Amino acid sequence: MNDEQSRNKTRSQLKYGFPPLLGERPRLLILGTFPGEASLAAGEYYAHPRNSFWEMMAALCGAGRQLDYAQRCRKLTAAGIAVWDVLQACRRQGSADSRIESQGLCPNPIEELIATQPLKAIACNGQPAARLFRRHIRPLLVSPCPPLLVLPSTSPANARLTQAEKQRQWRQLQALLD
Repeated sequence: MNDEQSRNKTRSQLKYGFPPLLGERPRLLILGTFPGEASLAAGEYYAHPRNSFWEMMAALCGAGRQLDYAQRCRKLTAAGIAVWDVLQACRRQGSADSRIESQGLCPNPIEELIATQPLKAIACNGQPAARLFRRHIRPLLVSPCPPLLVLPSTSPANARLTQAEKQRQWRQLQALLD
């Protein structure tokens, strides 16, 4: 096997994310980086059972895991919350954001959403989503960018904060929904 064949064999396959969860008049856009493997397998945002995203949404608008996925999505969008990921496609082995390969990133057209929706703010689910947004989306904006909030990641890999501390920080979104 030559070097090129070896590189191609270890190169990750291009993976594709999901369309946005988008209601009629979203006031808040929550951006993740890219769906993890459990989410891709389930075809659902934040499907990993230890990801606390749906617990945060239960506290904000009652869209928790006690509801089935379709009900959660309806409740979320009815509350004025849109959910999307910065990346539409990427190469990554496993679920960790740190494993996203820099070559072949394909961002979602978030600038179009920002230009056409009455967003009060954009909340990034973790620092990697914020970095990718600033690098790939913000330079494309022709309309003013709503305030960008960077919240602690709800991923189970983010163990540096307690669940209570994550909840406290995510609760600041409530003011945008009232």
